Amino acid sequence: MKTISKEKYTYLNKMVNEKGIISALAIDQRGALKKMIGKHKEATDIDIIDFKKLVSKELTPYASAILLDPEYGIPASEIKNDECGLLLAYEKTGYDASEPGRLPDTLDVWSVKRLKEAGSDACKFLLYYDVDESDEINEQKKAYMERIGSECEAENLPFFLEILTYDQHMTDNTSKEFAAVKPHKVIEAMKEFSKERYGVDVLKVEIPVNMNFVEGYGSEIVYTKEEAEKWFVLQNEATKLPFIFLSGGVSAKLFQDTLRFANEAGSTFNGVLCGRATWANGVDVFVKEGSEQAIEWLRTEGRRNIEELNDVLQETASSVFDKIESLS
Repeated sequence: MKTISKEKYTYLNKMVNEKGIISALAIDQRGALKKMIGKHKEATDIDIIDFKKLVSKELTPYASAILLDPEYGIPASEIKNDECGLLLAYEKTGYDASEPGRLPDTLDVWSVKRLKEAGSDACKFLLYYDVDESDEINEQKKAYMERIGSECEAENLPFFLEILTYDQHMTDNTSKEFAAVKPHKVIEAMKEFSKERYGVDVLKVEIPVNMNFVEGYGSEIVYTKEEAEKWFVLQNEATKLPFIFLSGGVSAKLFQDTLRFANEAGSTFNGVLCGRATWANGVDVFVKEGSEQAIEWLRTEGRRNIEELNDVLQETASSVFDKIESLS
């Protein structure tokens, strides 16, 4: 069991529901949200800020925490529900495609100290990682995570590390080819960044398989049901840290079905940080019909999405505090 400082423990306790499960809402999207709005009109900064504010105001009463970005999300953080914890993202959105390796980069005018001063209860950093990439690339990433872990330790702020895997030789992470190597990529990344040297407190990770290629869930099969269950077991064994799942932009129903599948396979995951599966369909309403209709959508469809997810979590997820404790 991981032991953390009393201050970190206090902050972490703000992130969970009454059962110690993280039921968090993610709307730290920047580039992705611009593209979603951009399908209908040119996305302005005001559009992005306003949509985040609507999501925060309407949905945080039903979430244990909300993940926002400092660039557009501070106004939304100021109107969240008081009982809802706050994570702020520390990374720049996307990556420099002109350079090899998808190297990490922090926001220019932010530090963990500044995230804390802005009211954040935890620091979230997104790392793109391919365990099979060159040591030259991956050693840079490891050193970068060590620095962020040290910053979080100095400020006694929990460190949530989000890992998005890829293969340097493949361009489509939704492909059948990537599905075949995804379990290896996800599990080995989790093993690496669970090491004490990085100071990670909670891992935010991908489902270890692409459920669209699991027998009974998709038309093409890469994994039988038994093989998929095995990958969830091996993922569970890869870390002693609390870990939560990201939705990866799949539908609300598929994500809920996936959590049930994980639980039945024996996964002791500790919650979710779920973004687009909750609010994505509200973007079109916001752009086409305006704020009032978007509010109505969030109060009905958005709330239903998050409450249905909460119900599934109550049945399937385990407490963070089964894996983490406070220094006495």
